[in-house]
Amino acid sequence: MPQKYNSPSSAPRPAASSGGSGSAPLQTLRLGRIKAAIWENSAEERTFYNVRFTRTYLDDEKKFRDSDSFSRDDLLMLSKLADRVHTFICDRMSSQRSEESAA
Repeated sequence: MPQKYNSPSSAPRPAASSGGSGSAPLQTLRLGRIKAAIWENSAEERTFYNVRFTRTYLDDEKKFRDSDSFSRDDLLMLSKLADRVHTFICDRMSSQRSEESAA
């Protein structure tokens, strides 16, 4: 019987590698095996957000790893998590605008 979750063919990347200066993400959301790390960045008096989606799996040495490869069965969870991330970012931007207009 085949394994339910196969490890990806590419080497895993550390979670903080795409977040900019190696700092921790602003927020990490999780839904099952799928994670979304959200970074907040600023440039030229403008705030923007970057998100990295990863899937956690257990390798042959029984160590947890992250992959940026998703199977067909991951896609629905990925889309649901992407919706949550979108809501989080929109709420954060809305509250920042409210704070700026109050100041």
